[in-house]
Amino acid sequence: MDIGIIGGGLSGLTTAFYINFFGEGKHKVTVLEREKVVGGKMRTHNENGFLVEEASNGYLSNRPDTTELVRLAGLDNMLLKSNDNARVRFIYKDKLYKMPEGVKDFMLSGIMSPLGKLRVACEYFIPQKKDDKEETLKEFGYRRVGKELTDTFLDPMVAGVYGSTPDKIAIRASFDKIVMMEQKFGGLIKAMIAMKSKSAAPTGVLMSFKGGCESFVKALAEKSKADIKLGYEVKSVEKKGDKFVVNGEFEFDKLIVSTPAYDAANLLGEILPDAVRRLNAIEYTPISVVGLGYENISHDLRGFGLLTTTSSKQPILGIVWDSSIFYDRAPENSDILRVMIGGQRDKDLALKSDEILTEFAKLGVRNTMGVIDEPKSVYVKRHEKGIPNYGLGHVENVQEIMKEAKRVNGLYLNSNAYKGVAMNDCIKNSRLTARDVLGLGNELKG
Repeated sequence: MDIGIIGGGLSGLTTAFYINFFGEGKHKVTVLEREKVVGGKMRTHNENGFLVEEASNGYLSNRPDTTELVRLAGLDNMLLKSNDNARVRFIYKDKLYKMPEGVKDFMLSGIMSPLGKLRVACEYFIPQKKDDKEETLKEFGYRRVGKELTDTFLDPMVAGVYGSTPDKIAIRASFDKIVMMEQKFGGLIKAMIAMKSKSAAPTGVLMSFKGGCESFVKALAEKSKADIKLGYEVKSVEKKGDKFVVNGEFEFDKLIVSTPAYDAANLLGEILPDAVRRLNAIEYTPISVVGLGYENISHDLRGFGLLTTTSSKQPILGIVWDSSIFYDRAPENSDILRVMIGGQRDKDLALKSDEILTEFAKLGVRNTMGVIDEPKSVYVKRHEKGIPNYGLGHVENVQEIMKEAKRVNGLYLNSNAYKGVAMNDCIKNSRLTARDVLGLGNELKG
Protein backbone atom coordinates (compact mmCIF):
# COMPACT_ATOMS: atom_id res chain seq x y z
CA MET A 1 0.00 0.00 0.00
CA ASP A 2 1.30 3.45 -0.94
CA ILE A 3 0.57 6.01 1.79
CA GLY A 4 1.11 9.74 1.41
CA ILE A 5 1.48 12.27 4.21
CA ILE A 6 1.32 15.99 3.46
CA GLY A 7 3.24 17.85 6.14
CA GLY A 8 6.51 16.91 7.83
CA GLY A 9 5.86 18.41 11.25
CA LEU A 10 5.59 16.44 14.49
CA SER A 11 2.14 15.04 13.61
CA GLY A 12 3.10 13.96 10.10
CA LEU A 13 6.38 12.35 11.15
CA THR A 14 4.84 10.58 14.14
CA THR A 15 2.10 9.18 11.90
CA ALA A 16 4.75 7.98 9.45
CA PHE A 17 6.71 6.31 12.23
CA TYR A 18 3.69 4.49 13.62
CA ILE A 19 2.52 3.34 10.19
CA ASN A 20 5.91 1.72 9.74
CA PHE A 21 5.91 0.37 13.31
CA PHE A 22 2.42 -1.12 13.29
CA GLY A 23 2.60 -2.09 9.63
CA GLU A 24 5.93 -3.85 10.19
CA GLY A 25 7.52 -1.97 7.30
CA LYS A 26 5.20 -3.47 4.70
CA HIS A 27 3.91 -0.15 3.34
CA LYS A 28 5.61 2.61 1.42
CA VAL A 29 5.21 5.94 3.18
CA THR A 30 6.01 9.23 1.46
CA VAL A 31 6.10 12.52 3.38
CA LEU A 32 5.78 15.72 1.36
CA GLU A 33 7.13 18.76 3.20
CA ARG A 34 7.06 22.31 1.82
CA GLU A 35 10.00 23.57 3.91
CA LYS A 36 13.61 22.51 3.42
CA VAL A 37 13.72 20.99 6.91
CA VAL A 38 11.32 18.80 8.87
CA GLY A 39 9.63 19.83 12.10
CA GLY A 40 7.00 22.39 11.18
CA LYS A 41 6.97 25.02 13.93
CA MET A 42 9.03 22.79 16.22
CA ARG A 43 12.38 24.42 15.55
CA THR A 44 15.35 25.16 17.79
CA HIS A 45 17.48 28.13 16.80
CA ASN A 46 21.10 28.36 17.90
CA GLU A 47 22.04 32.02 18.35
CA ASN A 48 25.66 32.30 19.50
CA GLY A 49 25.32 29.19 21.64
CA PHE A 50 21.94 30.16 23.07
CA LEU A 51 19.27 27.61 22.10
CA VAL A 52 15.90 29.26 21.46
CA GLU A 53 12.85 27.03 21.09
CA GLU A 54 10.55 28.62 18.52
CA ALA A 55 7.57 26.67 19.85
CA SER A 56 7.24 23.98 22.54
CA ASN A 57 10.18 23.30 24.86
CA GLY A 58 9.05 19.82 25.89
CA TYR A 59 6.27 17.67 27.30
CA LEU A 60 4.92 16.49 30.65
CA SER A 61 5.57 12.93 31.72
CA ASN A 62 2.12 12.59 33.30
CA ARG A 63 0.94 10.96 30.07
CA PRO A 64 2.73 8.07 28.32
CA ASP A 65 2.35 9.16 24.68
CA THR A 66 5.66 10.94 24.01
CA THR A 67 7.71 8.75 26.34
CA GLU A 68 6.38 5.64 24.60
CA LEU A 69 7.19 7.02 21.16
CA VAL A 70 10.73 7.87 22.27
CA ARG A 71 11.18 4.33 23.60
CA LEU A 72 9.82 2.64 20.48
CA ALA A 73 11.99 4.82 18.26
CA GLY A 74 15.07 3.94 20.30
CA LEU A 75 15.74 7.58 21.13
CA ASP A 76 15.87 7.32 24.93
CA ASN A 77 19.42 8.66 24.94
CA MET A 78 18.09 12.01 23.66
CA LEU A 79 15.77 12.56 26.63
CA LEU A 80 16.56 15.48 28.91
CA LYS A 81 14.81 15.73 32.25
CA SER A 82 14.17 19.18 33.67
CA ASN A 83 15.73 19.98 37.00
CA ASP A 84 13.71 20.78 40.10
CA ASN A 85 13.60 24.47 39.15
CA ALA A 86 10.85 23.60 36.66
CA ARG A 87 8.43 22.97 39.52
CA VAL A 88 8.73 26.56 40.76
CA ARG A 89 6.57 28.93 38.75
CA PHE A 90 5.66 32.57 39.11
CA ILE A 91 2.78 34.85 38.23
CA TYR A 92 3.17 38.57 37.72
CA LYS A 93 0.06 40.45 38.84
CA ASP A 94 0.96 43.71 40.59
CA LYS A 95 4.31 42.14 41.46
CA LEU A 96 5.95 38.74 41.15
CA TYR A 97 4.29 35.96 43.16
CA LYS A 98 5.40 32.35 43.53
CA MET A 99 2.60 30.13 42.27
CA PRO A 100 1.15 28.12 45.18
CA GLU A 101 1.90 24.40 44.97
CA GLY A 102 -0.95 23.21 47.18
CA VAL A 103 -3.91 24.24 49.32
CA LYS A 104 -1.78 25.44 52.25
CA ASP A 105 0.48 27.50 49.96
CA PHE A 106 -2.60 28.97 48.29
CA MET A 107 -4.20 30.01 51.59
CA LEU A 108 -0.96 31.64 52.82
CA SER A 109 -0.14 33.38 49.55
CA GLY A 110 -0.78 37.09 49.12
CA ILE A 111 -1.64 36.71 45.45
CA MET A 112 -5.40 36.79 46.19
CA SER A 113 -7.58 38.64 48.66
CA PRO A 114 -9.24 36.85 51.63
CA LEU A 115 -12.62 37.32 49.95
CA GLY A 116 -11.30 35.80 46.75
CA LYS A 117 -10.00 32.79 48.65
CA LEU A 118 -13.32 32.43 50.46
CA ARG A 119 -15.11 32.43 47.11
CA VAL A 120 -12.85 29.60 45.96
CA ALA A 121 -13.67 27.60 49.09
CA CYS A 122 -17.37 28.08 48.31
CA GLU A 123 -16.83 26.15 45.05
CA TYR A 124 -17.60 23.00 47.06
CA PHE A 125 -21.20 24.19 47.41
CA ILE A 126 -21.72 25.45 43.84
CA PRO A 127 -24.32 23.24 42.11
CA GLN A 128 -23.19 21.07 39.26
CA LYS A 129 -23.97 22.40 35.78
CA LYS A 130 -27.02 20.60 34.41
CA ASP A 131 -27.48 21.97 30.89
CA ASP A 132 -25.40 21.33 27.77
CA LYS A 133 -24.70 24.98 26.98
CA GLU A 134 -21.08 25.39 25.97
CA GLU A 135 -18.94 27.68 28.09
CA THR A 136 -15.79 29.66 27.63
CA LEU A 137 -13.06 29.17 30.21
CA LYS A 138 -14.03 32.56 31.63
CA GLU A 139 -17.69 31.57 32.05
CA PHE A 140 -16.72 28.28 33.66
CA GLY A 141 -14.19 29.94 35.98
CA TYR A 142 -16.46 32.77 37.08
CA ARG A 143 -19.27 30.27 37.76
CA ARG A 144 -17.26 27.72 39.73
CA VAL A 145 -14.29 29.43 41.40
CA GLY A 146 -15.03 33.15 41.04
CA LYS A 147 -13.72 36.11 39.14
CA GLU A 148 -10.56 36.69 41.16
CA LEU A 149 -9.12 33.19 40.80
CA THR A 150 -10.06 33.11 37.12
CA ASP A 151 -8.34 36.42 36.44
CA THR A 152 -5.34 35.54 38.60
CA PHE A 153 -4.65 31.91 37.60
CA LEU A 154 -6.72 30.75 34.65
CA ASP A 155 -6.01 33.89 32.63
CA PRO A 156 -2.19 33.52 32.65
CA MET A 157 -2.47 29.72 32.34
CA VAL A 158 -4.39 29.91 29.06
CA ALA A 159 -1.95 32.56 27.82
CA GLY A 160 0.91 30.14 28.50
CA VAL A 161 -0.70 27.13 26.81
CA TYR A 162 -2.66 28.65 23.93
CA GLY A 163 -1.56 32.28 23.81
CA SER A 164 -5.24 33.00 24.36
CA THR A 165 -7.59 34.60 26.88
CA PRO A 166 -10.31 32.96 29.01
CA ASP A 167 -13.14 34.64 27.09
CA LYS A 168 -11.89 33.39 23.70
CA ILE A 169 -11.39 29.72 24.39
CA ALA A 170 -13.91 26.93 24.95
CA ILE A 171 -13.23 24.91 28.07
CA ARG A 172 -14.60 21.64 26.65
CA ALA A 173 -12.29 21.85 23.63
CA SER A 174 -9.22 22.96 25.55
CA PHE A 175 -9.45 21.65 29.11
CA ASP A 176 -11.86 18.75 28.91
CA LYS A 177 -10.44 17.11 32.04
CA ILE A 178 -11.64 20.06 34.13
CA VAL A 179 -15.12 19.68 32.64
CA MET A 180 -14.97 15.96 33.43
CA MET A 181 -14.11 16.73 37.06
CA GLU A 182 -17.35 18.67 37.45
CA GLN A 183 -19.43 16.14 35.53
CA LYS A 184 -18.09 13.11 37.39
CA PHE A 185 -17.67 14.46 40.91
CA GLY A 186 -19.98 17.50 41.01
CA GLY A 187 -17.21 20.08 41.39
CA LEU A 188 -13.46 20.69 41.39
CA ILE A 189 -12.89 20.51 45.13
CA LYS A 190 -15.01 17.37 45.36
CA ALA A 191 -12.95 15.89 42.52
CA MET A 192 -9.67 16.76 44.27
CA ILE A 193 -10.91 15.11 47.46
CA ALA A 194 -12.05 12.00 45.59
CA MET A 195 -8.77 11.77 43.66
CA LYS A 196 -6.72 12.65 46.77
CA SER A 197 -5.07 15.45 44.84
CA LYS A 198 -3.63 18.63 46.36
CA SER A 199 -4.10 20.63 43.17
CA ALA A 200 -6.15 20.65 39.97
CA ALA A 201 -3.01 21.61 38.02
CA PRO A 202 -1.30 19.06 35.71
CA THR A 203 1.23 16.74 37.32
CA GLY A 204 4.33 15.11 35.89
CA VAL A 205 7.91 16.09 35.12
CA LEU A 206 8.78 18.39 32.23
CA MET A 207 10.90 16.50 29.71
CA SER A 208 12.76 17.70 26.64
CA PHE A 209 15.60 16.60 24.36
CA LYS A 210 19.33 17.23 24.24
CA GLY A 211 19.96 19.99 21.74
CA GLY A 212 16.32 21.07 21.76
CA CYS A 213 13.06 19.70 20.39
CA GLU A 214 14.17 20.05 16.77
CA SER A 215 16.88 17.46 17.34
CA PHE A 216 14.22 14.95 18.37
CA VAL A 217 12.00 15.67 15.36
CA LYS A 218 14.94 15.23 12.98
CA ALA A 219 15.87 11.93 14.63
CA LEU A 220 12.23 10.79 14.46
CA ALA A 221 12.20 11.57 10.73
CA GLU A 222 15.08 9.13 10.23
CA LYS A 223 13.48 6.48 12.43
CA SER A 224 10.20 6.74 10.51
CA LYS A 225 11.88 5.11 7.47
CA ALA A 226 9.61 7.23 5.28
CA ASP A 227 10.63 8.70 1.94
CA ILE A 228 10.70 12.38 2.89
CA LYS A 229 10.59 14.95 0.08
CA LEU A 230 11.81 18.30 1.43
CA GLY A 231 11.14 21.59 -0.31
CA TYR A 232 8.18 19.99 -2.05
CA GLU A 233 5.09 22.19 -2.27
CA VAL A 234 1.78 20.45 -2.76
CA LYS A 235 -0.42 22.48 -5.09
CA SER A 236 -3.17 20.05 -6.02
CA VAL A 237 -4.85 16.97 -4.59
CA GLU A 238 -7.29 14.96 -6.71
CA LYS A 239 -9.24 11.78 -6.16
CA LYS A 240 -9.16 9.55 -9.22
CA GLY A 241 -10.94 6.27 -8.62
CA ASP A 242 -9.39 4.69 -5.56
CA LYS A 243 -6.23 6.78 -5.79
CA PHE A 244 -5.21 10.18 -4.48
CA VAL A 245 -3.15 12.08 -7.03
CA VAL A 246 -0.87 14.82 -5.71
CA ASN A 247 0.47 17.43 -8.13
CA GLY A 248 -0.31 15.00 -10.93
CA GLU A 249 2.89 13.22 -9.87
CA PHE A 250 2.31 10.97 -6.88
CA GLU A 251 -0.39 8.33 -6.55
CA PHE A 252 -1.40 7.13 -3.09
CA ASP A 253 -3.85 4.55 -1.83
CA LYS A 254 -4.32 6.54 1.37
CA LEU A 255 -3.58 10.17 2.18
CA ILE A 256 -3.04 11.89 5.52
CA VAL A 257 -3.13 15.68 5.54
CA SER A 258 -1.04 16.86 8.48
CA THR A 259 -1.04 20.57 7.78
CA PRO A 260 -2.62 23.57 9.50
CA ALA A 261 -6.37 23.72 8.92
CA TYR A 262 -6.14 26.66 6.51
CA ASP A 263 -3.69 24.76 4.29
CA ALA A 264 -5.95 21.69 4.39
CA ALA A 265 -8.82 23.92 3.22
CA ASN A 266 -6.77 25.16 0.27
CA LEU A 267 -5.67 21.66 -0.74
CA LEU A 268 -8.94 19.79 -0.31
CA GLY A 269 -11.43 22.16 -1.93
CA GLU A 270 -12.25 19.65 -4.66
CA ILE A 271 -12.40 16.62 -2.41
CA LEU A 272 -14.02 18.12 0.70
CA PRO A 273 -15.99 21.13 -0.57
CA ASP A 274 -18.43 21.04 2.35
CA ALA A 275 -15.61 21.09 4.92
CA VAL A 276 -13.65 24.05 3.52
CA ARG A 277 -15.66 26.67 5.41
CA ARG A 278 -15.30 24.73 8.63
CA LEU A 279 -11.55 24.29 8.18
CA ASN A 280 -11.13 27.99 7.56
CA ALA A 281 -13.19 28.73 10.68
CA ILE A 282 -10.42 27.35 12.90
CA GLU A 283 -8.65 30.48 14.11
CA TYR A 284 -4.90 30.70 14.60
CA THR A 285 -3.39 32.99 17.21
CA PRO A 286 -0.43 35.18 16.22
CA ILE A 287 2.40 35.01 18.73
CA SER A 288 6.06 35.94 18.78
CA VAL A 289 9.01 34.51 20.65
CA VAL A 290 11.99 36.66 21.60
CA GLY A 291 15.07 34.88 22.92
CA LEU A 292 17.27 37.09 25.09
CA GLY A 293 20.69 35.73 26.01
CA TYR A 294 22.41 37.19 29.08
CA GLU A 295 25.78 36.83 30.73
CA ASN A 296 25.79 36.84 34.57
CA ILE A 297 22.19 38.03 34.79
CA SER A 298 21.22 40.00 37.90
CA HIS A 299 18.24 37.86 38.92
CA ASP A 300 17.69 34.59 40.75
CA LEU A 301 16.50 32.22 38.04
CA ARG A 302 15.59 29.25 40.21
CA GLY A 303 12.25 28.55 38.57
CA PHE A 304 10.45 27.71 35.37
CA GLY A 305 9.62 31.32 34.59
CA LEU A 306 6.62 33.59 34.87
CA LEU A 307 3.26 34.34 33.30
CA THR A 308 1.54 37.69 33.43
CA THR A 309 -2.12 38.42 34.07
CA THR A 310 -4.10 40.60 31.66
CA SER A 311 -4.77 42.99 34.54
CA SER A 312 -1.03 43.62 34.96
CA LYS A 313 -1.05 45.41 31.58
CA GLN A 314 2.42 44.17 30.68
CA PRO A 315 3.61 44.03 27.04
CA ILE A 316 4.44 40.33 27.36
CA LEU A 317 2.50 37.12 28.04
CA GLY A 318 5.29 35.43 29.93
CA ILE A 319 8.96 34.51 30.19
CA VAL A 320 10.41 31.00 30.24
CA TRP A 321 13.78 30.68 32.00
CA ASP A 322 14.92 27.91 29.68
CA SER A 323 18.54 27.69 30.82
CA SER A 324 17.35 27.30 34.39
CA ILE A 325 15.24 24.27 33.39
CA PHE A 326 17.58 22.50 30.95
CA TYR A 327 21.35 22.66 31.37
CA ASP A 328 22.25 22.78 27.66
CA ARG A 329 20.27 25.83 26.58
CA ALA A 330 22.98 28.47 27.14
CA PRO A 331 26.78 28.75 27.31
CA GLU A 332 28.53 28.56 30.69
CA ASN A 333 27.78 31.49 33.04
CA SER A 334 25.02 32.60 30.70
CA ASP A 335 21.22 32.36 30.60
CA ILE A 336 18.50 32.40 27.97
CA LEU A 337 15.11 33.97 28.62
CA ARG A 338 12.36 33.17 26.12
CA VAL A 339 9.74 35.93 26.04
CA MET A 340 6.25 35.41 24.58
CA ILE A 341 4.47 38.42 23.07
CA GLY A 342 1.06 39.04 21.50
CA GLY A 343 -1.44 36.23 21.46
CA GLN A 344 -5.14 36.94 21.73
CA ARG A 345 -4.38 39.76 24.17
CA ASP A 346 -2.75 41.83 21.44
CA LYS A 347 -2.69 40.21 18.00
CA ASP A 348 -1.18 43.25 16.29
CA LEU A 349 1.72 43.48 18.73
CA ALA A 350 2.82 39.94 17.86
CA LEU A 351 3.55 40.98 14.28
CA LYS A 352 5.61 44.11 14.89
CA SER A 353 9.19 44.47 13.64
CA ASP A 354 12.14 42.69 15.22
CA GLU A 355 13.29 45.96 16.76
CA ILE A 356 9.92 46.73 18.38
CA LEU A 357 9.47 43.18 19.65
CA THR A 358 12.97 43.22 21.12
CA GLU A 359 12.29 46.47 22.97
CA PHE A 360 8.97 45.18 24.32
CA ALA A 361 10.65 41.95 25.41
CA LYS A 362 13.35 43.86 27.30
CA LEU A 363 10.67 46.12 28.81
CA GLY A 364 8.70 43.09 29.97
CA VAL A 365 11.80 41.57 31.56
CA ARG A 366 12.58 44.87 33.28
CA ASN A 367 9.03 45.39 34.57
CA THR A 368 8.45 41.87 35.85
CA MET A 369 11.93 40.77 36.95
CA GLY A 370 13.72 44.07 37.53
CA VAL A 371 16.47 43.09 35.09
CA ILE A 372 18.05 46.11 33.41
CA ASP A 373 21.04 44.24 31.94
CA GLU A 374 21.42 44.44 28.20
CA PRO A 375 21.25 41.04 26.50
CA LYS A 376 24.35 39.94 24.61
CA SER A 377 22.25 37.92 22.17
CA VAL A 378 18.77 38.42 20.66
CA TYR A 379 16.65 36.23 18.40
CA VAL A 380 13.11 37.01 17.23
CA LYS A 381 10.62 34.58 15.71
CA ARG A 382 7.16 35.70 14.62
CA HIS A 383 4.34 33.20 14.13
CA GLU A 384 1.67 34.99 12.14
CA LYS A 385 -0.54 31.93 12.47
CA GLY A 386 0.84 30.34 15.58
CA ILE A 387 -1.38 28.30 17.88
CA PRO A 388 -4.88 27.05 17.00
CA ASN A 389 -7.45 28.80 19.18
CA TYR A 390 -10.18 26.38 20.21
CA GLY A 391 -13.12 28.79 20.52
CA LEU A 392 -16.78 28.11 21.16
CA GLY A 393 -18.15 25.54 18.74
CA HIS A 394 -14.73 24.00 18.07
CA VAL A 395 -15.62 20.46 19.16
CA GLU A 396 -18.75 20.33 16.99
CA ASN A 397 -16.92 21.98 14.09
CA VAL A 398 -14.17 19.34 14.21
CA GLN A 399 -16.72 16.53 14.48
CA GLU A 400 -18.35 17.73 11.26
CA ILE A 401 -14.98 18.09 9.51
CA MET A 402 -14.02 14.53 10.45
CA LYS A 403 -17.44 13.25 9.39
CA GLU A 404 -16.94 14.82 5.97
CA ALA A 405 -13.42 13.39 5.68
CA LYS A 406 -14.66 9.91 6.57
CA ARG A 407 -16.92 9.98 3.52
CA VAL A 408 -13.82 10.05 1.33
CA ASN A 409 -12.36 6.58 1.59
CA GLY A 410 -8.67 6.68 2.48
CA LEU A 411 -8.50 10.36 3.53
CA TYR A 412 -7.38 11.40 7.02
CA LEU A 413 -6.82 14.76 8.73
CA ASN A 414 -4.34 14.97 11.58
CA SER A 415 -2.65 18.04 13.06
CA ASN A 416 -2.81 20.21 16.17
CA ALA A 417 -5.76 22.09 14.64
CA TYR A 418 -8.29 19.56 15.84
CA LYS A 419 -7.88 17.72 19.14
CA GLY A 420 -5.02 19.13 21.18
CA VAL A 421 -1.97 21.35 20.72
CA ALA A 422 0.49 19.85 23.23
CA MET A 423 3.20 17.39 22.19
CA ASN A 424 1.48 14.51 24.00
CA ASP A 425 -1.79 15.32 22.20
CA CYS A 426 -0.18 15.45 18.76
CA ILE A 427 1.62 12.16 19.31
CA LYS A 428 -1.45 10.40 20.67
CA ASN A 429 -3.61 11.59 17.77
CA SER A 430 -0.93 10.57 15.29
CA ARG A 431 -0.67 7.11 16.79
CA LEU A 432 -4.45 6.67 16.56
CA THR A 433 -4.44 7.99 12.99
CA ALA A 434 -1.78 5.45 11.98
CA ARG A 435 -3.81 2.63 13.48
CA ASP A 436 -6.92 3.89 11.69
CA VAL A 437 -5.05 4.02 8.36
CA LEU A 438 -3.98 0.40 8.87
CA GLY A 439 -7.42 -0.73 10.01
CA LEU A 440 -6.26 -1.56 13.54
CA GLY A 441 -7.92 -0.88 16.89
CA ASN A 442 -7.02 2.10 19.05
CA GLU A 443 -5.00 0.32 21.73
CA LEU A 444 -1.24 0.62 21.50
CA LYS A 445 0.53 -2.77 21.41
CA GLY A 446 4.15 -3.36 22.10
